[in-house]
Amino acid sequence: MEPFAWLNCPDPRLGEALAYLAERPGKQLRSRLTALCAELIAGKPLASADAAGEAIELLHTYSLVHDDLPAMDDDDLRRGQPTLHRAFDEATAILAGDGLQAAAFQRLAEIEELSAEQRLDIIQVLSVAVGFHGMVGGQALDLAAEHQSVSVDALREIHYLKTGALIAAAAEAGAICANASTAQRAALVVFAKAIGLAFQVTDDVLDVTGDSASLGKTAGKDARAEKSTYVSTLGLTGAKEEADRLLNEALEALSIFGSKADPLRGLAQQMVHRNA
Repeated sequence: MEPFAWLNCPDPRLGEALAYLAERPGKQLRSRLTALCAELIAGKPLASADAAGEAIELLHTYSLVHDDLPAMDDDDLRRGQPTLHRAFDEATAILAGDGLQAAAFQRLAEIEELSAEQRLDIIQVLSVAVGFHGMVGGQALDLAAEHQSVSVDALREIHYLKTGALIAAAAEAGAICANASTAQRAALVVFAKAIGLAFQVTDDVLDVTGDSASLGKTAGKDARAEKSTYVSTLGLTGAKEEADRLLNEALEALSIFGSKADPLRGLAQQMVHRNA
């Protein structure tokens, strides 16, 4: 999948920034989640789910570009290369992020294989996931929690909104593409909410146990920024146990699908038991 392939920009510098981002598109876990959820329900790969996945990857990349800015997490390294504002400048990074978010919704609106109702449903789900009751709200809470300790419940809310909401929306988008039943859609959302949290818990663990070269981003940054994380709150062992608990919760939600959900189970294991 090449989510950037169809993008172009009349401004040469902004076009170069998009090409720079396209060089390293990341693991594309969210688009894979969308595709697998759709295939589970439909029994075959769906072009509409691939297109929706491309849009979701654009949203995810936009969030990373803005998250790395000096006013946010102020990071210098992303996906093994200098962050966009370091490679170019802050204005270019802000505009690139803005453009990627707009392009994502354009991509969703133009998926010909879906009905107007399906397109609107996916747009509604994703707009919530990246907005004030999702990623943006989670980022605000995360910034407000710096230099202080927060409860596990507060930490869970921050991580779900900042990271888990888009992962859950990715699964739900796949369900919508495949015309899933209410029960099927609900089960996939429960699965993805749990795996989204587990993914972030693992991210907290890797920030402590990993190194910048393998992670492709600056290791140890949470501690230096005095951020509350699952490791700082539960300890390293407790955080690993929480990740496993959430993974088991996610896998249990897939029980209604039987062995047909094995590809999703494999992706879930990969998302939680990863080294980078």
